[in-house]
Amino acid sequence: MPIGLIITNERQEREVSAFIGQITEALSSEHVLQAMVEGLPPEVVEGVRRSLSLERKELADSLLAYQRAQRGQADDLRARAADDLGALLVAARVARGWKQKELARRLFLPEQQVQRYEAERYRSISLAGLVRVARTLGVRLSADISNPLQEPWLPSYEMTSIELQKVLKHARAHGWLDKPDQSDESGIHQLRRTVAEHVGEYGTPSLLRTGLNVTDHTGDWLLLAWKAQVTRAALSILQRNRARFRPLNVSWLRDLVRLSSLEDGPIRARMLLIQHGIVLVTEPQIPGMKVDGAAFLVDENPVIGMTLRLDSLDNFWFTLLHEVAHVILHYRTGLASGFFDDVDNPEIDELESEANSFAGSMLIPEEIWKRSPARIAKTVEPVERLAKQLSIAPAIVFGRIRMERQDYKLFSDRIGRGQVRRQFFPIISEASHEPSV
Repeated sequence: MPIGLIITNERQEREVSAFIGQITEALSSEHVLQAMVEGLPPEVVEGVRRSLSLERKELADSLLAYQRAQRGQADDLRARAADDLGALLVAARVARGWKQKELARRLFLPEQQVQRYEAERYRSISLAGLVRVARTLGVRLSADISNPLQEPWLPSYEMTSIELQKVLKHARAHGWLDKPDQSDESGIHQLRRTVAEHVGEYGTPSLLRTGLNVTDHTGDWLLLAWKAQVTRAALSILQRNRARFRPLNVSWLRDLVRLSSLEDGPIRARMLLIQHGIVLVTEPQIPGMKVDGAAFLVDENPVIGMTLRLDSLDNFWFTLLHEVAHVILHYRTGLASGFFDDVDNPEIDELESEANSFAGSMLIPEEIWKRSPARIAKTVEPVERLAKQLSIAPAIVFGRIRMERQDYKLFSDRIGRGQVRRQFFPIISEASHEPSV
């Protein structure tokens, strides 16, 4: 169970209360909402409205859990902490009625140190320090070693030597290893350690949402290794850029779509997204995976990973907007578990359908598409006119025509093949290039 939002101090309590008020004002006033979503298609506006309602409910639940815990009723706060030990320690401190300052006094530590520990859910504290905090809070720590799990942080099946060599070869080719010339044994050890640390801190992507039959992929070593690398790159970006994602701010979506009309639009899109608290990482897929894009959280920060499996402008922009849709629409209803998408899959569940609809409407609003001659065009002129009208790349319109007609030979020279990867992956050699971060 993913950890829920947990309020840890009075400052956060005030911030959440104020944010709930802002969302309520936006939802109850058409004037306020329209100022936020001006220029967006009606179907996208409706999706934003639903996501804000969910955001308000999650914030209100977290606020209520915190306030109840302050009165000694900590069950809700403990439930939100799930099985995260650090979050449980925060819940115990709140339930005791102690502020961070009081816990710091009892631990003979600066208050700022306790604030840092709680902000990162005690991930960097030593074992002795963790035991000391628990004892001070009156929390009993226990462990059951009667039936120890075999490496519980790794997939439940043994990888074959062929699978291990496949991941190792990919890691070497794409700059994953700290020492590119290290031995196979050393390289495999680093990969296993990286995945173990990643799963220990962030869990496994329990659902691979690529169809109606949502599948358990906790044992997918290729997916885990890829996600660990994307997370590693995202953390590096977040150390340099601390912009915060704000669900109330969606006015930049039109600017994102218009970037598609520029030759370097994909690179500019990455810069625009980080300004609004969303990290975009492009990382080639390991052979055998079938993932175009992913959206998940890293410490409350939305991260979008893209493999650029299909190197074309139409695929890039649809995949990007699909993942952005997950961030905007499903921040509280799935992003903690993550979405790992094969956008060519014709069978999709409700959340994927919402993301598809959002992406399609943002790129080409439905009302405009229904009336446009480009929809039935057999020549390029109507398509290019529509693209110019919408200030988007013509490749996006050509791609939609190909998809709707299920004719992928049509306009095959118009979808911008070979124009994306070269922007993100500087060519060092055929065997090795650095991942884009």
